[in-house]
Amino acid sequence: MRSFVAAAPAALVLSLLALSACSKQETPPPSPPAAANDKAEPAEGTPRIVISPDGTHVQYHVYGASEADEPALVLIHGWSCDSNYWREQVPVLKSRYTVVTVDLAGHGGTDANRSDWGMERFGQDVASAVAPIPNRQLILVGHSMGGPVAIEAARLLKSRVIGIIGVDTFKTIGAPLPSAAQLDSILKPFEANFIGHTREVVATHFFSPGADPQLAQKIAYDMSLSPPKVAIPAMRAVLSYDFAAPLKEIAVPIVAINSDLGEPVNELRIRKVLPKFRAVVIPGAGHFLMMEDPARFNPALETEIQALIAARPAEAG
Repeated sequence: MRSFVAAAPAALVLSLLALSACSKQETPPPSPPAAANDKAEPAEGTPRIVISPDGTHVQYHVYGASEADEPALVLIHGWSCDSNYWREQVPVLKSRYTVVTVDLAGHGGTDANRSDWGMERFGQDVASAVAPIPNRQLILVGHSMGGPVAIEAARLLKSRVIGIIGVDTFKTIGAPLPSAAQLDSILKPFEANFIGHTREVVATHFFSPGADPQLAQKIAYDMSLSPPKVAIPAMRAVLSYDFAAPLKEIAVPIVAINSDLGEPVNELRIRKVLPKFRAVVIPGAGHFLMMEDPARFNPALETEIQALIAARPAEAG
């Protein structure tokens, strides 16, 4: 997300905004408690609700034939998106894994009744959503802003997490943080005209030259409908996120599947903070590579999932 800031206001937004065609929807009321003798699980993909520590009703979905299979995959969307951004991956992944998708607070079907839009709170949303999931092992997959959110969730979930896969994210690990003046300069156009500026930035800077124009327009339009009271402070939080301290608490492998759009991946700089970091680059794809080019992205994701499974400690198996 901070790449959005790095090359200029527009380039920094590129690393910042982690999104794909978001579908905005009203937050459903929490489901009534099940009767004591009703042990049936909700149907696959049915919205489920859990309450995060600050009282936010978090919506999530579970897919897959068996929640007992290890590991479960937790898919985390980016800025101004929702769980629908993974629609090209869920049908493929659920045949082999338990798949959990989460709507972060203020996104999709999850409440926006909080004032703190930092990565730590979003990480609590993810940790709350997977608390009822019986799987002992989790792989967190985060797109754009979902990368820092995955790191914060991993701090809370501890030994349950066996790996983190970022999607077009983590490019700014080890880079200098933007100053307060830089942040104010980046955010000012969004504050003045959130809808118009968001559409312009997303349509202009987030897609490869060969991207489907209808997909680009759809994503730009949907992102612009995010509530500014959520989107603007969340953007400030992700652009100012300091990876250094949180990464000291995480020992699991972290890999990124990135596009070659925008800021290049500086693996030498990143490894000064995260020595075993590895990046896979899909050339010619845009920021929403999982939607723009699932034919190449999905096999790359499966390869990294299998690598994390193979590398997990013997005692975790």
